[in-house]
Amino acid sequence: MKPNKKCIAIILAVSVVLLTCTLIVSILIYFGVILLNNPSREEYPVTGVDVSTYQGSIDWETLSSQEIDFVFIKATEGSSLVDPRFSENFAKAQEQDLAVGAYHFFSYDSSAEAQAQNFINTVIPFDGMLPPVIDLEFYGKYDKEPAGRSFVDEQLGLFIKAIEDHFGMNPIIYATERSYDLYLSGAYEKYDIWIRDVYFDPALSDGREWTFWQFTNRGRLKGYSGKEKYIDMNVFNGTRDEFDEYPRYKKN
Repeated sequence: MKPNKKCIAIILAVSVVLLTCTLIVSILIYFGVILLNNPSREEYPVTGVDVSTYQGSIDWETLSSQEIDFVFIKATEGSSLVDPRFSENFAKAQEQDLAVGAYHFFSYDSSAEAQAQNFINTVIPFDGMLPPVIDLEFYGKYDKEPAGRSFVDEQLGLFIKAIEDHFGMNPIIYATERSYDLYLSGAYEKYDIWIRDVYFDPALSDGREWTFWQFTNRGRLKGYSGKEKYIDMNVFNGTRDEFDEYPRYKKN
């Protein structure tokens, strides 16, 4: 039996409505109006952001007033790049009621020693500073052809040792799900993990606990004016009391 014209019209109308709704939701997700992940404040009471030059000039008083507790600021990348806004951001963030830390974007093209020295030369520690962060992910050609694990183990180990010797702290390692599985899974147990997962609740492949979670790259807050309209949002895996007791830098 052939479907009548009325049934066909209804099916087409429903299809158009569903496609339109899907398109609207996709647009709202893309522009950060709807977040795929939105952890509850009850479960994760400690929240924070990470920033770089892409957020442009930051009004730190305004930014810090929006229920955030910590910030990690990009300091360096590779052996020579220094984030143009790091010095200003690092100083002004310390004037607010925020826990402040700095991160280094790890390069597979530069020696670990040169990268560590770049970070050490740039980041002047202060009492209460959060541990240094190593941002371990993919870029450029390494997205399709990642560096081998043995090479990364060697270079990452050298970088970590230099950072530990200078700052007297175990660094935090930031990773995507993919970089964690390739380079960190089953190892580096003494280092806290900051995991990125903007689609789901994170579950590390080797069963270990994460310490920080970047749950979206589509956050929208007031107080910055860069070409990047969005800001990365993060949570700490613990209570406020546990965060208050989290390791901080102390001068000898």
